[in-house]
Amino acid sequence: MNIDILLGELRSELVRIEQAIAALETLGGGTRPRRGRPPKARRTGGMSASARKRISEAMKQRWAKWKGKSAPKAKATAKKTAARRPMSAAAKKKLSAMMKARWEQRKKAQA
Repeated sequence: MNIDILLGELRSELVRIEQAIAALETLGGGTRPRRGRPPKARRTGGMSASARKRISEAMKQRWAKWKGKSAPKAKATAKKTAARRPMSAAAKKKLSAMMKARWEQRKKAQA
């Protein structure tokens, strides 16, 4: 049997099958499943609002410099200060005693 003839018949059969599938899909009203990666919902997380604002201001300055216009002045953002106060010696001692007691209870429970 000639392979070229066999390949030609298979290709014509493939064309007929694809046409039949397309006809059935139009009758059913269904759409073909989407190929590739499915669309994601909007990403959560990412940049904070302050980071977006800093980047936006920097880009505006760059564009203004590139176009030869005066750049809008960037507003100085206040830096965050440490939210925690340093722990006192008495508080450290109290926490240390609590943790040691907790560790002793775990050792007794495991034994």
